[in-house]
Amino acid sequence: MNSSAQQAADQIWADSAYSYPVLFRGRVAADPSLVGFTVPDGDGWRDVTWGEARSVVDQAAAGFISYGLRPEQRVAIACTTRLEWILADLGVACAAGATTTVYPNTHAEDVLHIVSDSGSVMMVLENYEQLAKIQQLDELRGQLTRLILIEDDRPAGAPSDDRVLSWEELLQRGTDHLNQNPNCIDDAIATIGPESLSTIIYTSGTTGQPKGVELLHRNWTYEAQALNELDFVHPDDVLYLWLPLSHVFGRALLGAQLSLGFRAIVDGRVDRIVDGLANTHPTILVGVPRIFEKVRSAVLTMNAQKGLKGRISRWAFLVGRDSRAYRLAGRPLPRTLALQYRLADRLVFSKLKDRLGGRMRFMISGSAKLSHQVQEWFYSAGIIVVEGYGATETAAISFLNLPDRPRFGTVGPLIPGLETKLADDGEVLIKGPTVARGYHNLPQETVEAFVDGWYHTGDIGTLDADGYLTITDRKKDLFKTSSGKFVAPQKVENTVMANIPYVSQVVAVGDGRKYVTALVALDPALLQKWADRREKGDLSYAELSQQPEIRRSIDRFMRRVNDRLERWEQIKRYTILDSELTLAEGMLTPSLKVRRGEVYTAYADVIEAMYADDSRSDLVRE
Repeated sequence: MNSSAQQAADQIWADSAYSYPVLFRGRVAADPSLVGFTVPDGDGWRDVTWGEARSVVDQAAAGFISYGLRPEQRVAIACTTRLEWILADLGVACAAGATTTVYPNTHAEDVLHIVSDSGSVMMVLENYEQLAKIQQLDELRGQLTRLILIEDDRPAGAPSDDRVLSWEELLQRGTDHLNQNPNCIDDAIATIGPESLSTIIYTSGTTGQPKGVELLHRNWTYEAQALNELDFVHPDDVLYLWLPLSHVFGRALLGAQLSLGFRAIVDGRVDRIVDGLANTHPTILVGVPRIFEKVRSAVLTMNAQKGLKGRISRWAFLVGRDSRAYRLAGRPLPRTLALQYRLADRLVFSKLKDRLGGRMRFMISGSAKLSHQVQEWFYSAGIIVVEGYGATETAAISFLNLPDRPRFGTVGPLIPGLETKLADDGEVLIKGPTVARGYHNLPQETVEAFVDGWYHTGDIGTLDADGYLTITDRKKDLFKTSSGKFVAPQKVENTVMANIPYVSQVVAVGDGRKYVTALVALDPALLQKWADRREKGDLSYAELSQQPEIRRSIDRFMRRVNDRLERWEQIKRYTILDSELTLAEGMLTPSLKVRRGEVYTAYADVIEAMYADDSRSDLVRE
């Protein structure tokens, strides 16, 4: 490690808690009466203090211990984002166990692989739907000794299973055990060191079976303190937490909260995000690119309407565009532009901010690349969206743009104490205290991915003179056309998403082909709005997607897309699919990333048809 990185790392290590439970207990001890979480409660919301959280966590931890959980033994959690997920995870940690995360929408065969491969001995399940999924897997019957049900919604006549108990029964069991063994949790925590196993998170598996990444206590505690050092989140901030906690990004946010002490609104109901933001008034929102793209697309679709409102909105965003360079440079706006911007803010931008709760300081996008055009659009309205970057293998956050000095299109500089370099082929390599131990039960894959302390990310990127990283594509996703030109499909796809409001998914095609083509799916909600305005609301998605008017509109947008791409990247033909790509059909991972191989196979005939006629395309200006 170079000297500056080593000095930063040494200082952060000195201030870090040595384990996740110690980090949690330190937060509680700072002020037990402080509200740590706000959660849905019927039609309203309920506050939970750190002291109240500690009480439940202790009960859960003692319950796990009483059922025989031993240090580093795994407890799997299959649950949406809710307070009980957090408390169960902390309970496992305080019992010296380790958590295995499972997306609740994971197919049964993948659940079988994850639970069996991880060696999990117990499992926390959100409801009967998750329980039924496990009960049909006879291979796990002898492995899982306890199945803890958060919502005990078992129907009458459900099969009897002596392994099943409710969340309340676990807590009561823990209370009884604590009465008899008051030091059991302290004794368990004392066995944990920085190198102890904390979490196994399975990768998305876009190119094969998911791999379990072994994350240690030091990975989480170091990262939490490193983020604290950056001083971009404040104790009085309020985070709207809806990201899946089974994903490393969501899990990393919990560590950040324990270190920095902000309050979290915990609500994984994706369909309630808009209402949740308006009701809880957060200052920080962390999301994935599609969330921000959908907001922008909805506004752009509205702007396209005829009439006074549409004209005012279009004018406002033009004013915002003209103001960006001044504001990014920290320079005052010229007098006329300043007056225009204040008016644009009052008439248009303030309404968008109100929809986000009215107090949003900034938003962070992660998990996949966000188009800089989307970032610039939000910034025009006075809303900052910055990008971060990392991997499951680096505990999520390795690079981070800070809201007071963003560079759109980049994922920011390294967090303190880490090192990075680019391999000869442009692959990003990362080294430092947040890098995982390796892959569970996969020694060969571990040796290949972790070389002399450097994790090989599989992502291609560039570094500017100030150390800001730009990710261009996945190494395995790059393809070469028959003319010998390399194409980064993510660049092509992000350009489409940023410039065509109606598009929800796009997959670029072109490996070994003469030119690039694309499979395009449309946003159902925006498509329905289009249909309602034209009295075609009774048509199905499949029928609407194939309307000639839709095709002509997408054609116009696609020409704009091609104007922003290099000649060899331009889309010569595309097909509008009659349905979205879905998880159920195996086209997406549980984190909703596209499985390219599966898509190419499923739509092989459609792809071949796009290359059947080599006549000149009117989408490309040659």
